[in-house]
This record gives sequence, C-alpha cells and structure tokens, in this order.
Amino acid sequence: MTDETEAERDARHAEKMRRIKAARAEMMKTKTEEKGLVIVHTGNGKGKSSSAFGMILRCVAWQMPCAVVQFIKGTWETGEKKILRERFADEVTFVVSGEGFTWDVQDRQRDIAAARAGWERAKALIRDPAMRFVLLDEINIALRYDYLDIDEVVDFLQTEKPQMTHVCLTGRSAKPELIAAADLVTEMSMVKHPFEDGVKAQKGVEH
Repeated sequence: MTDETEAERDARHAEKMRRIKAARAEMMKTKTEEKGLVIVHTGNGKGKSSSAFGMILRCVAWQMPCAVVQFIKGTWETGEKKILRERFADEVTFVVSGEGFTWDVQDRQRDIAAARAGWERAKALIRDPAMRFVLLDEINIALRYDYLDIDEVVDFLQTEKPQMTHVCLTGRSAKPELIAAADLVTEMSMVKHPFEDGVKAQKGVEH
C-alpha cells in the first residue's frame, strides 16, 4: 500500500494514457488499406442478427446503399424488417426468401427452393456496383442444412464480390470453409438466456 496522493495518481494516469496514445498513433500508420469485408456472425448466443442490422443502420446514416436478404425466418414479423420497410425503403432493399423456420415449413424441397431463390437475389445485389453492404441474414442455417452449396458461396465471395462491397453472413454453426474465407468473424456465446426459464421471445429485444 503506497501513500500516493490523488494528484500523483492523476499524473501517473495521464502519463500512461500519453504512452498508449503515442503507441496507437504509430500502429494506425500501418493501417492504410481499404476493402470490402466478408463478415461472419455465428455462435449460440443472442445478437448475431441484431449486430448486423446495427451495421445496416450505420450504412443508412452514411448514405451507403445496402440490402438485406433474409433466409429461413420468412414471414416472422420482426422489428428490423418493419422499420426498414416502412421508413427506409428507399435506402435499404429488403428481400425475404424463406417461408418460415425449418420446423414450421417441414418441407425440405420448399426450403431448398426458397434458399436458392434468396441466394440468386443475393448474388445480384452483391454484384450491383452501387451496393455497398449486403446482409445475408441466417444464411448459415441454409448452409448448415446444405440447402446451399458452401463451396459455391465461398467461391462467389472470393471471386465475384466487388472489391469495396461488404457482405455479412449471420446464423449459428457457420461452416469452417466460410470462417476461413472471412475477414471478420465474431462468435456470440450464450451465458444465460430467459428462454431456459420459460420466458418467450420478447418484442423489441429478440424480434
């Protein structure tokens, strides 16, 4: 235990922050490249789509043309779909390709057809030179069930995605091939969830 005064602690803190700022300034000199990122949000925790839709709102704020192609969820009404379609339809193209969760549809061939249709729309949007950010929401589920071919998706992202276009792919169980090809991967882990205690999905929090 020292008898350091508050003034001495403040001075030590200021010196520490000065060193951190100087080191960060040197580091930032090496970060000069700009590119469109392939981003993956996966894991069993909540927040994968929520985070991705946060990026969509950032694009809207910066007047960057963007699009959402929503796989699997289909007709399920969500707050993000409601606000983007009602208030930002000119800024955000919103495509729903699924008919609902796989356990609701219960028809593999219909699920495959819906996923393929969504992927075709997604490719067209990504190829559009005016588009800056495309969110493929829950596509990892379609890939997990092999409704879409992972090699085709990865090859397209690596060879046909325009240099400055960002693409975000969300959903649990992202395949290793996609993780290897991505620039940015975040895995959300569940620590605790009210569903385990019998609480249903809450409006404004989970949809």
